[in-house]
Amino acid sequence: MFEYAPAPESRSVVDLKPSYGLFVNGSFVDPADGGSFTSVNPATEEVLAEVAEAGPQDVERAVEAARTAYQKVWGPMPGRDRAKYLYRIARIIQERSRELAVLESLDNGKPIKESRDVDLPLVAAHFFYYAGWADKLPHAGFGADPQPLGVAAQVIPWNFPLLMLAWKIAPALAAGNTVVLKPAETTPLTALLFAEICQQADLPAGVVNIVTGAGETGRALVEHPGVDKVAFTGSTEVGKAIARSVAGTRKKLTLELGGKAANIVFDDAPIDQAVEGIVNGIFFNQGHVCCAGSRLLVQESVAEQVLASLKRRMAQLRVGDPLDKNTDVGAINSAAQLARIRELSDVGAAEGAQRWSPPCELPERGFWFAPTIFTGVTQAHRIAREEIFGPVLSVLTFRTPAEAVEKANNTPYGLSAGIWTDKGSRILWLADRLRAGVVWANTFNKFDPTSPFGGYKESGYGREGGRHGLEAYLNV
Repeated sequence: MFEYAPAPESRSVVDLKPSYGLFVNGSFVDPADGGSFTSVNPATEEVLAEVAEAGPQDVERAVEAARTAYQKVWGPMPGRDRAKYLYRIARIIQERSRELAVLESLDNGKPIKESRDVDLPLVAAHFFYYAGWADKLPHAGFGADPQPLGVAAQVIPWNFPLLMLAWKIAPALAAGNTVVLKPAETTPLTALLFAEICQQADLPAGVVNIVTGAGETGRALVEHPGVDKVAFTGSTEVGKAIARSVAGTRKKLTLELGGKAANIVFDDAPIDQAVEGIVNGIFFNQGHVCCAGSRLLVQESVAEQVLASLKRRMAQLRVGDPLDKNTDVGAINSAAQLARIRELSDVGAAEGAQRWSPPCELPERGFWFAPTIFTGVTQAHRIAREEIFGPVLSVLTFRTPAEAVEKANNTPYGLSAGIWTDKGSRILWLADRLRAGVVWANTFNKFDPTSPFGGYKESGYGREGGRHGLEAYLNV
């Protein structure tokens, strides 16, 4: 068997500053009443940079800057002119995509081939797509003259830092709103580089503001009375708290929360293709995916064959340096997330499920977890009910399509699902009955800016992407 030679991507394309301020009203500023925190590389635990932590006064400044820009510049600007800025940002993202991809992998821990080949092309595509909408809003189906809402407060997670930023900022700006965005405290660096891109694109001051910090900063932003719209992607627990805090106000809210997606494999599915889809569904981005296919439902008659093939495939996964172009599974994003994955995995074993991981050597330093599957899982197991948000797959079986639907829907979540079968009629029958916002057929984790994404039940409400993604940012 041949070994892969290391193929490290160079870090030299990234110019990391020792410290970063807040991006308010078009320039980087020191916090007025906040402190600072460090962002670390999860693969090595080295400190990458010191980042400003915004306090309430800083949030106030950012919201005021966004309000002024909305009233004086961005709101009155014709859509065709807003489009030019969005196109310019999209092109700069493409020009600097290698730099952005390397920084994303350094700060987040995801493999460079994912940030380079998945995240960055999608980031640019979202800006191009919504640039196209900016002068066509009367034709979006929301009335003859839809108006922007005003100032949007946007809080994003650490699993796809730059992609979530694009999902939030592009439609908001296209619709004529201004933005105050808070990136996750463990992955703020690509958002701060995006702030530089806004400067490079000559985006008017105050249209995009970026305040870094942890939960308290996010709370101050979401609860600020000067905000007209709140968009949040993250945990269901925090989403519920945000929903409570905006209840009774005039703020519009969209939430994209957790998931526990079922990936359903029938006996007539192309097994090798399905196994690739299973692996992509749960080990892509170390399983740090809200729509991850974390529950595998396999038809009983092919369960042994699918599992044997899956284990063979998992043994080929390369875990290690995120900047190595051969790496399939990178580092877990933080020590806290690693502790949660370990805790729930130990619970799974204690509850009687059989645990299996391929033999793989994990690096000494950094936050690492081997790709893991649990068999003999029942609906009652915590690992089948709770979102682990890591490279851990629970395997259940079913006999009939009706049983597959019942088991798939037996969850408080409803973000996504996957179906693997040869029969188109079965796909349509099943997709109709699955309570999931996105249903993939004979594929998984496919995204496109023209297609809406979002969930049911505890996975949140509202849609991002596509024409539907504009609705959240327009007064309709």
